[in-house]
Amino acid sequence: MKSVRLDVELEKQLERAAEITGISESEFIREAIRRQADQVVGDTLEARVADVIGTMRSEGGRARRAHDRFQETLKKERQRRRS
Repeated sequence: MKSVRLDVELEKQLERAAEITGISESEFIREAIRRQADQVVGDTLEARVADVIGTMRSEGGRARRAHDRFQETLKKERQRRRS
């Protein structure tokens, strides 16, 4: 468990924002941290190339082997991030 100290102005902002969104201050903080962490940690190889994954098809050869290796690399990266 972590704790954080807020200055008076930020605490008032948090109270108001949580009230407006209809969630608890704790949930608001968790969501804000999750978004920020995803933004920082989410810059993985998979995230950077997500828009081009699967856009090319090949019958085989080097392109097919590269595709298979790339998929293996992405799978390992996902597993590493989860552990």
